[in-house]
Amino acid sequence: MHTLMGCFCLKKLGHKPGYEAPINLASETPFTVNEVEALYDLFKKLSSSIIDDGLIHKEEFQLALFKNSNKQNLFADRIFDLFDIKHNGVIEFGEFVRSLSVFHPNAPEADKIAFLFRLYDLRQTSCIEAEELKEMVTALLCENNMSLSEDVVDLIVEKTMMEADTKRDGKIDDEEWKEFVKKNPSIIKIMTLSDLKELTLAFPSFVMNSGVSDLQQPVKN
Repeated sequence: MHTLMGCFCLKKLGHKPGYEAPINLASETPFTVNEVEALYDLFKKLSSSIIDDGLIHKEEFQLALFKNSNKQNLFADRIFDLFDIKHNGVIEFGEFVRSLSVFHPNAPEADKIAFLFRLYDLRQTSCIEAEELKEMVTALLCENNMSLSEDVVDLIVEKTMMEADTKRDGKIDDEEWKEFVKKNPSIIKIMTLSDLKELTLAFPSFVMNSGVSDLQQPVKN
């Protein structure tokens, strides 16, 4: 009965399946209600760029990043996989907001460190091996239109493994990663997007038409 009512309400409000109320998402993330509403505007554009079904497919995700839905990039694939929390091949609005929240300036540093660890853990073995590190470094260089010789990349990987792999077992586990980042805080700079704090400035119409005032929002802990 609740499911039927939920579907009826979504249709009545013009929202597609997978939509979650901004006030609920704001209570779980560093975003304000206005910012979540702004993100919904962005989400609607991304999720209708190829298939208008209220979900972001990998091709739409790649199109947003590269202006090309067919371009293959390991970095983009990993980000998509981490955003796809339900592992069903698409990104729903709630997943989009919760995943983006880790990049918010006010998100806990521990969440940023954990997300970055999972990004590098390509084989999902709860540890980062040298080959995985090399693959991600190469992908990140490609993403930023930078090119380094393989010898230089190997040197970066070797130096990182030497410093981070304190147990000398050929891999970096979760605890070693935390210690490594603590000594090299600049590593997680890519995990903070300052623009996320200014979403309401980018989408002023949502600020003016917000159904819930920021003063009425749940208090963040």
